[in-house]
Amino acid sequence: MGKVMVIGCGGVASVAIHKICRNSEVFSELCIASRTVSKCDALKEKLQNTTRTRITTAQVNADNVEELTALIKKEQPEVVLNLALPYQDLTIMDACLAAGVHYIDTANYEPEDTAKFEYKWQWAYRERFEKSGLTALLGSGFDPGVTSVFSAYALKHYFDEINYIDILDCNAGDHGYPFATNFNPEINIREVSAKGSYWEDGRWVETEPMEIKRVYNFPEIGEKDMYLLHHEEIESLALNIPGIKRIRFFMTFGESYLTHLRCLENVGMTSIEPIMYEGKEIVPLQFLKAVLPDPSSLGPRTKGKTNIGCIFIGKKDGQEKKLYIYNTCDHQECYKEVGSQAVAYTTGVPAMIGAMMVMTGAWKKPGVYNMEEFDPDPFMDALNKWGLPWKISETPDLVD
Repeated sequence: MGKVMVIGCGGVASVAIHKICRNSEVFSELCIASRTVSKCDALKEKLQNTTRTRITTAQVNADNVEELTALIKKEQPEVVLNLALPYQDLTIMDACLAAGVHYIDTANYEPEDTAKFEYKWQWAYRERFEKSGLTALLGSGFDPGVTSVFSAYALKHYFDEINYIDILDCNAGDHGYPFATNFNPEINIREVSAKGSYWEDGRWVETEPMEIKRVYNFPEIGEKDMYLLHHEEIESLALNIPGIKRIRFFMTFGESYLTHLRCLENVGMTSIEPIMYEGKEIVPLQFLKAVLPDPSSLGPRTKGKTNIGCIFIGKKDGQEKKLYIYNTCDHQECYKEVGSQAVAYTTGVPAMIGAMMVMTGAWKKPGVYNMEEFDPDPFMDALNKWGLPWKISETPDLVD
């Protein structure tokens, strides 16, 4: 049993915190820290009489290393679970090093002024974490995260080598709004409007945003349009999965979402370049975020399911083999359980599991690691136990 500090108190953090509080055997204490401490206090009040986990709260500016370090030293958690913004990954990693605690996050660092998704900034911390005897676990969400664990599990149990991976992220939920994002609007729109890319034959192939479209028949959902995007787990899987020839990432989008996004792009509302408005400097995308529905408010009105998984093609005993490992998640069932829609649920549950892996020592060694670099079996078992059961199809549809 030990103490975890969660930094952030948005939709994903709320799910992770609910699950932490149901896992008191591992997490005896929890500190919820955020810039807006009233959110932390409200969640504490909601949960403290339902759990044996002792909950405290704190106000912190996650952009300030000294402030973070002082709080971590004061609270003395065994691990810090970073569920703040990706812009803040490096300051939180710096604070964890200074305070001597393990680090877990769900998304790779990206500079606030550039829509660029790379692990290089965090991988640069490897030697410092090794020398400090600390573990940094990167990308413990679903994608990245579970998709990487699926890849390691497939390699361990079903393949001698994996040659092709297609990561598919389908959200067939309907929230009833003409346009809204299922996670942080700023991060979502930056991701979707960036150029796409995939890994093939040892190099990156870049595409225009939404240039490559495919249709896939998802189990329990049906046919959906999906588009190729860049995604960070491609970068680490290309290094860590032997025999790989190509990795691609696809996400589903409805026509209404795409039409609204095109209009917003055309009038400059998705720009991250500051502009002057009435004597003040504002970032259009941040203003757009302020007027769009808060993703945490979508839970009660979202219906339908998600399906996220990986199609693998490779070889076993000299023969070609195909496999689809995936999870389906029901928006309404997630809301009944933790008051969240499925997009936050599918990220928040693996975040808790990643923290549990490090806390219990199942995944703990000095350095900076991506999810596929550890034994996948205990994580796969935990997914089944904590609300994200997975399935395997040995006769998947393939993406051309």
